[in-house]
Amino acid sequence: MHPKSHWEKIFATEPTDAVSWFQPHAELSLDLIKSTGAGKDAGIIDVGGGASTLVDDLVAEGYRDLTVLDLSAAALNAARNRLGAQQN
Repeated sequence: MHPKSHWEKIFATEPTDAVSWFQPHAELSLDLIKSTGAGKDAGIIDVGGGASTLVDDLVAEGYRDLTVLDLSAAALNAARNRLGAQQN
């Protein structure tokens, strides 16, 4: 199975909080980003971020220039739907 097909299937059939790698908050990643000293207007790209909640936490912390990349459109749509009005 092609990797894109694999991830599309997972995110189309499983709730995002039911997968084994789900974290309500990606605290370690958030702490590492904050420890860099990057300003709230720094560009941050979450590669392979999918439906991760890291972007939610970054928005809540006031970061503004955020990009999430992923093979799975279904995962990105889940994040968009979850973020709702918070996204630009």
